[in-house]
Amino acid sequence: MPLRIDTVSFAAEPGIRRVREQVFMREQGVPEELEWDGEDPRAIHVVARNDDGEVIGTGRLLADGHIGRLAVLPPWRGRGVGSALLQALLDAARGLGLKQVFLHARLQALGFYARHGFKATGNVFPDAGIPHRTMRRPLDEKATP
Repeated sequence: MPLRIDTVSFAAEPGIRRVREQVFMREQGVPEELEWDGEDPRAIHVVARNDDGEVIGTGRLLADGHIGRLAVLPPWRGRGVGSALLQALLDAARGLGLKQVFLHARLQALGFYARHGFKATGNVFPDAGIPHRTMRRPLDEKATP
């Protein structure tokens, strides 16, 4: 499967908005005001593109090490796209000199992140009405799916 991962500007890549609207707002019911939280202009964004150049997945990294908004369009799930995006975000965090990253994972995604070296911490909490747990990962080792 041809796949390209690019680091892009949120303002310059409309595919980010398209993917997040479909995955988070339409599929998961996240309200628009929670999805567009004002952090995007300051974040590092990565996108996955298919062989036609279409954005099929996205994720972001905030300066404090918070990885989030990792989303892959339904036809591309289970094909390594999420893993490739996550690896790019981990590499970006290393490039910033961060020693640790964290994220808020939906309960259904805990296994995915655990396979990439993340460990769950704390209690389950609601985020946009969806149960999540915080997960953390040190950056002293490479992620291995």
